[in-house]
Amino acid sequence: MVDNELLVKQFQAKDIKAYEKLYNMYCDSISGVINTIVKNDDVAQEITQDVFIKAWNKSDMYASKKGRFFTWILNIARNAAIDYTRSKKYKQSKQNLNSDYFVDILETSQSLDNSTDAIGIKEFVRKLGDKCKSVIELLYFKGFTQKEASEELEMPLGTIKTRNRNCITELRTMLGV
Repeated sequence: MVDNELLVKQFQAKDIKAYEKLYNMYCDSISGVINTIVKNDDVAQEITQDVFIKAWNKSDMYASKKGRFFTWILNIARNAAIDYTRSKKYKQSKQNLNSDYFVDILETSQSLDNSTDAIGIKEFVRKLGDKCKSVIELLYFKGFTQKEASEELEMPLGTIKTRNRNCITELRTMLGV
C-alpha cells in the first residue's frame, strides 16, 4: 500500500513514469466501467484516455484522506461516461436513419423483386401529409421522445401528441387495420 501512495505522490508531482504505471494498473478497469455505461468499446477507450488526462491535470485535487486513488479516478470516469451519454453527439449516434433513406433504397435497389413493393411502403409514406411525415419521422424513425420532437419542431407537446395519434389513425385507415 505504501508503494501505491508513493506512486500517487509521484503522479501528483507530474512524474510521467508514475502516470504510465497508474494508467497500466487501472485502464482496463476504468475502461470496463465506462463501457458498461456507453456500450461502445471505441468510445470507452477514448473516454478512458480523457479521464487519465483530466486526472493528470487535476491531480492536486486528489486527497488520500478522502479515499483511495482508484475510487477518485473511478468517479471521474463514471461522471465522464454519464456526461457523454447526455451529449448531443451520443444522442445523434443512437437515432435511426431518416425515413427517406429507406424509401430511396426501395426505389433504387435492383436486388429487390416486385413482391417486396407489394406491401406499398413507399406509397403509404408518400401519402402522409407533411405535418404527419415530420412527426412520424422524428418519433418512429429517429427515436425522439414526444418531448424531444416538440422541441425539435418548436410545437407544444400537446400538439405533437395529437398529431401522432391522428397520423397513426391515418396510417391505420390507409392499411385497412
